[in-house]
Amino acid sequence: MSMETLEFIIYPDGRVQEKVTGIVGASCQEVTAAIEAQLGRVVSQEKTAQYYSQPVNQSAQATNQESFSNW
Repeated sequence: MSMETLEFIIYPDGRVQEKVTGIVGASCQEVTAAIEAQLGRVVSQEKTAQYYSQPVNQSAQATNQESFSNW
């Protein structure tokens, strides 16, 4: 399990750069929506490879089948 982080860089002119890591898929927008609403207007967004990734869900199912010959 990776660690989720939000990094903010605040520039002298008031601009804020936000970087999200460790969150797979579009759920990062849900995490940052409230913060962005308080910061002000979003000028641009650049989506990372993690945004386009899909969570990995693995499941395994094994079936044993035995058959006996009648001869």
